[in-house]
Amino acid sequence: MENDDVLSLECTRDITPDLRASIVSSLDQYTRDRGFEWNPASLAFVLRDEVGSIFGGLIGELHWGWLRISILSVSEKFRRSGWGRKLVEESERVAIASGCHSAWVDTFSFQAPDFYRRLGYQVFGELPDYPSGQTRYFLSKRLLADK
Repeated sequence: MENDDVLSLECTRDITPDLRASIVSSLDQYTRDRGFEWNPASLAFVLRDEVGSIFGGLIGELHWGWLRISILSVSEKFRRSGWGRKLVEESERVAIASGCHSAWVDTFSFQAPDFYRRLGYQVFGELPDYPSGQTRYFLSKRLLADK
């Protein structure tokens, strides 16, 4: 490469929004040039009691016809009472209404892969030994019937 002598490599753990935007800008332009705009819509549901205390929720995003569930959390006090299922099903309902055809999530062997399987999600990838002795699972679900 001709310009190797004008570049330097710097490691940082202080990733400010401006630094992130600068790093991502060329990838974003490359993606846009191919007709794909990276502009996910945030989605969140919050579990609150009558005084406003938060006991969990779901954080995700809608993008390119997919629901991505990033975080699903239910306080120990309310687990196994159907709240996790309600959060996922409501996020899927909103995703379908927003034009999504599928959903995906990742979880760990020590968390909830069987929970997602019971909701119709299927494993499409695994990352063994992450963390050590465990597996990270990637699961997806078709939300709309194929035409």
